Amino acid sequence: MAAPLKEYNPSEIAMSFAGIPIAGYADGEFVVIEAESDDFTDVVGTDGDVARARTNDRRGTVTFKLMQTSDTNALLSALRNADLLAPNGAGVGALEVRDLQGTTLLSAAEAWIKKMPQTAFDREIGAREWVIRCAVLEGVVGGN
Repeated sequence: MAAPLKEYNPSEIAMSFAGIPIAGYADGEFVVIEAESDDFTDVVGTDGDVARARTNDRRGTVTFKLMQTSDTNALLSALRNADLLAPNGAGVGALEVRDLQGTTLLSAAEAWIKKMPQTAFDREIGAREWVIRCAVLEGVVGGN
């Protein structure tokens, strides 16, 4: 028996950061989520014995591209500016990326904007690439 037909819909990827719903994604690959380090390192001895060590580094990076016309750019800029001007992590917030049609859910309780996105202007509508760092990236990479 054939497997059931599955469908992916990019408009069903929901993302929020520090209470801000992220909207206005640029065309193409619009969200990339990556762990900072391998979960384990390993070594091999002269006689072939292998040992592994847990890295305990659960940091991660979430990079997403918004159209330059997205209102979300202004909200993220305001959050970044508040973080730079106020003490004690005013720009640190929770991050969540969820596939509403599937089972993928990635999150971080503490995340922050790494830096202001590169800003360029052209005849055509461009993109702004935001990079969010996560202290501890958790979740499930599932299917839909």
